[in-house]
Amino acid sequence: MNTPPPGPAAAQALLAQATRTLAETGKQVAQREFPFTAADFERVRQLIYRHAGISLAPIKQDMVYSRLVRRLRALNLNSFDAYLSFLEKGAAAEWETFVNALTTNLTSFFREAHHFDLLRSQLSGLGHRPLRIWCAAASTGEEPYSLAIAACEAFASLAPPVQIQASDIDTNVLKTAERGLYPAERVARLHPDRLRKFFLRGAGVPEGHVQVRPELQKLIAYGRVNLLDTRWPSVKGPLDALFCRNVMIYFDKPTQYRILQRFVPLLQPEGLLYAGHSESFLHAADLFRPRGRTVYERADRRAPRG
Repeated sequence: MNTPPPGPAAAQALLAQATRTLAETGKQVAQREFPFTAADFERVRQLIYRHAGISLAPIKQDMVYSRLVRRLRALNLNSFDAYLSFLEKGAAAEWETFVNALTTNLTSFFREAHHFDLLRSQLSGLGHRPLRIWCAAASTGEEPYSLAIAACEAFASLAPPVQIQASDIDTNVLKTAERGLYPAERVARLHPDRLRKFFLRGAGVPEGHVQVRPELQKLIAYGRVNLLDTRWPSVKGPLDALFCRNVMIYFDKPTQYRILQRFVPLLQPEGLLYAGHSESFLHAADLFRPRGRTVYERADRRAPRG
């Protein structure tokens, strides 16, 4: 059914709204401390894509400005052109800061809880041989510590036969993860039994905070990994589980496929790849096939007999 065009009054209201939106946008741009052109934004998009594989959508322009303008001030530069030229000339330390500024770190303990239920079942069925897990997007540590808790619960021990490798491209969040110190509200949704078993309060812990137990910290080795790098020397396989959740959404499909290709030989034949709730690897069906809800197994895995 065709929708009739708006009447004169409605059309006038729509025009007025569009005019206000444009005016507000123009005012916002005019108020910027430094000019930030479409060409500047495109250079940022190309640089972060080449260096970290991240595909920035056009709607991220304001976000990019707000995060990078701090670097112009810190370096006493007077334009984005000067800053980006500084980067392109090979300022190694600034590249790390640039990537840190543009990566988004949203995480929580036991996010997408069904994955940890499956992981406990998976680990319990693998016996007491040394087991390896890679958390490829550790962020501030909530995910790797959730993995460590799940491993302890699977083996009913604070010293399970599990080694967790936790990495991120952002060095700032890795420092937070290694400390294992969190405001109490970050663990408010955890069951009281988990809080009691796996976190410390009181003596030596700042008021209003909790500290991850040292037994959990010993299960985890942190290190920086850029998934676009040609080598991942700190990642040791074969892996029984690989958590790469809510990372692939920042990459285009060809980049996703190349990374998934490199995941395959790292995984045990029966190993599992855990993805984020909005990620799908149907375009890589020759590499991975669905095993459950956002969980994948190697496409070359043989079906169990019987």
